[in-house]
Amino acid sequence: MTVERVEMELGGRELSIETGKMAKQADGAAVVQYGGTVVLGTVVASREPKVEASFLPLFVEYREKTYAAGRIPGGFFKREGRPTEKEILSARLIDRPLRPLFPHGFQNEVQIIVTVLSADQENDPDILGVIAASSALALSDIPFPVSIGALRVGRVNGKCIICPTHKQIDDSDLDLVVAGMRDRLLMVEGCAKEIKEECILEAVELGLEEVKGISSLVEEFKGKCGKEKREIKLIQVDEEMQKAVRDFVKGKIEEVFTIPDKNKREMFVSRLISEASEHFGEDKTTDIRTVVEEIESELIREQIFGKGKRVDGRTPEEMRPISCEVGILPRTHGSALFTRGETQSLAVATLGTAEDEQRLDELRGESSKSFMLHYNFPPFSVGEVKPVRGPSRRDVGHGALAERALKPVLPSSEEFPYTIRIVSDILESNGSSSMATVCGGCLALMDAGVPIKAPVAGVAMGLVKERDKVVLLTDIAGLEDHCGDMDFKMAGTREGVTAIQMDVKIDGISLEFVEKILSASNKGRMKALDEMEKVISRPRDEISIYAPRIITINVKPDKIGSIIGPSGKIIKGIIEKTGAGINIEDDGRVFVSSVSEDKAKEAVNMIEALVAEVEVGKIYLGKVKRITDFGAFVEVLPGQEGLVHISKLADYHVKKVGDILKVGDKVEVKVISVDDQGRINLSRKAVQKGTSE
Repeated sequence: MTVERVEMELGGRELSIETGKMAKQADGAAVVQYGGTVVLGTVVASREPKVEASFLPLFVEYREKTYAAGRIPGGFFKREGRPTEKEILSARLIDRPLRPLFPHGFQNEVQIIVTVLSADQENDPDILGVIAASSALALSDIPFPVSIGALRVGRVNGKCIICPTHKQIDDSDLDLVVAGMRDRLLMVEGCAKEIKEECILEAVELGLEEVKGISSLVEEFKGKCGKEKREIKLIQVDEEMQKAVRDFVKGKIEEVFTIPDKNKREMFVSRLISEASEHFGEDKTTDIRTVVEEIESELIREQIFGKGKRVDGRTPEEMRPISCEVGILPRTHGSALFTRGETQSLAVATLGTAEDEQRLDELRGESSKSFMLHYNFPPFSVGEVKPVRGPSRRDVGHGALAERALKPVLPSSEEFPYTIRIVSDILESNGSSSMATVCGGCLALMDAGVPIKAPVAGVAMGLVKERDKVVLLTDIAGLEDHCGDMDFKMAGTREGVTAIQMDVKIDGISLEFVEKILSASNKGRMKALDEMEKVISRPRDEISIYAPRIITINVKPDKIGSIIGPSGKIIKGIIEKTGAGINIEDDGRVFVSSVSEDKAKEAVNMIEALVAEVEVGKIYLGKVKRITDFGAFVEVLPGQEGLVHISKLADYHVKKVGDILKVGDKVEVKVISVDDQGRINLSRKAVQKGTSE
């Protein structure tokens, strides 16, 4: 196979897609380059369908090789291990716009692997991963119907820019990923610093316009060197079985919509499927479940379009009842219980010191993270029995979304020098648990006394579409998420948006719907904020008595050595005596922490004494450290000695220094001068005479 290549100008730089050189045994492979960042995308599909699967068996992996940035992995094994949080989030970013576009009934296992080969420290490879995966599918013989594009939009000084560099994103008040095809949106995800909905819409519109060009480039490449698509057997329930199951459950499944409790509804459906399985045979269970889910979806849509009512009786724009509590756990630093309908988040905030920061080792280099939000979804929250293992990709994704929503309102490290961790344990779930985490997390922060800029709330929006009919749903429940056509999550303050995430289950939505969704979600967010502020409207004035007290002092960088001492002897002594924690930054900031405020102040006093500088004309009570023929060396401050010349010992002639002073004596001396070399000249005589000499 010859090497083929296409390119286009994007954001002032060249975007290129190449195939035929690498990974030629994969069903499809594409190398995408933008600047000095290069990724390889590959796709392979099994030849036979996985018949027992009740879902699309699509597996997406995104891996960053440290050699891409000219680095060697840390740790004992010196090789890449399990995926990092960044890799998991990037894999989800690739998966979400592609998954809904596979044909209904496609059950062949598909594996997409995106590998970062080169990282230029300017352009994030995650977006190139979406383009590489789309290109690999387009070039392969797998019957994937369309070509998609993706890019990132930033906003610097009020102006939207496409494909911003890492530096531009750091200066931006918006970080938005847009994926789509032609004039249709498939995914939107990002965070913002309280910007208005109209600004979000402007960024989405700009992103979609540029995405068209990328998807057209992939489509052009497909026409140039794509393989002929193979025949794939789509697994579908045959018409005879469809009719038989529908006749069997007819008149029974409608009862689902008379049951208000989610668990009872699910138990009812489960029993119905079991009865049908006994009637038709256990080998037909997957087909039966598929047909029952189709009927559920049809009935939900009929009820919404025909009666303007949802499963739980709400109107499309109506939110579920909200209840909030704070300070419910006695020994935590901040806690909240947020309940919306049958979804409940127990959020707990913990305050720590710089030692508790998360250390990150990424392609961009080593860094630290002082705010973390961790989301947990135990099986009991949906009435299930499952093994409890480590966090799933879903847990990581939901936690990252809520973290992005709350981060813009946090105080600076100068204002509040704490490491903050929020844990959201989902105790009940019936849709929108990530947005419940945003609300609960915000309440926990305020209960912990974190001086956030403004309260943040989130709401999940849904959409059902039948031909020309479209209905928006506010605060979607689990069944509406499962059977609907869109999941649109929006979080923010009263002033603006802080996080957004949109996924669709159809072949995209147009820009006009985004404007309507943004407006509706704003109303839902305000209602949630109203309920939250009834319980706590601003952060508490004081942090918990169980949280560490942190005192920040600034010293000259050249004085850091005086605090640490030889082999850390001095700082270890302070820590041992006071029990306080001490962290020193290179710029001279010193953070002293202790649960006891008195112990923290004691440590601060000891540090200040170490770094204090003598003042000319000031009298000190010093200690004699050495005696010489020409004078005595007196320590006036810790580690700082000055000379009392023999002529300055008394107002009379002194023949021998030892006649006046001995090593260890305490003596009052006055600082006469400090020369250019930092040598301190002292006088005992000046103290006795009360003169400046």
